Amino acid sequence: MNYNLIIADDHKMFIDGLISILNEAPEFSVILTAKNGAQVEKYLSINGAENIHLLITDLTMPEMGGIELNKIVKSKYPALKTLVVSMHIDGMMIDKLIKNNVDGYVPKNAEKEELLTAIRSIIKGDKYFSPEIKKAYTDAMFENKKMEEISLTDREKEVLKLIAEENTTQEIADKLFLSKHTIESYRKNLISKLNVKNLAGLTKHALKMGLLDE
Repeated sequence: MNYNLIIADDHKMFIDGLISILNEAPEFSVILTAKNGAQVEKYLSINGAENIHLLITDLTMPEMGGIELNKIVKSKYPALKTLVVSMHIDGMMIDKLIKNNVDGYVPKNAEKEELLTAIRSIIKGDKYFSPEIKKAYTDAMFENKKMEEISLTDREKEVLKLIAEENTTQEIADKLFLSKHTIESYRKNLISKLNVKNLAGLTKHALKMGLLDE
């Protein structure tokens, strides 16, 4: 049987390399290459996804990245399988993709054999995540559990979010109608409570807590 694939990636060199690998497997046909998710969405809106067996996508692309593309595809074309192939190995990204039913994820430095195994497994109906991806996801979930055990007040969350958005101490004080001294106290308490060393650490925790998505 012949399987039709779409590849979305803004690096032509990677697409060419992937096509070269797929050419060694006669059962695969690449029917579309796209520079971003928007091009894929447009193609599917015109042609549908009935004859497409797998979408291989990068994460970071102009106009529309892989996370948004996967979410749209799984919403509009749930039968279409999706495989992320990316250099980014971030547990929170993986979690977002899993929550939106991505079928697999392998790093771009994966061996050719693993990539073909992933593609064949997913088309067959299985999920496939590289060991490196599984570890990043597990570590992120463990960190999230620890974060959930840290209790912040609504005001502390508010200050943390404003810090992560790069507001100065005075700007935060003005926005919350508090004194500069009070904001400095909140900042010191947050650094202590979250066990970080600096403002970069606070920003990282704000991201993990989803405060910047609000």
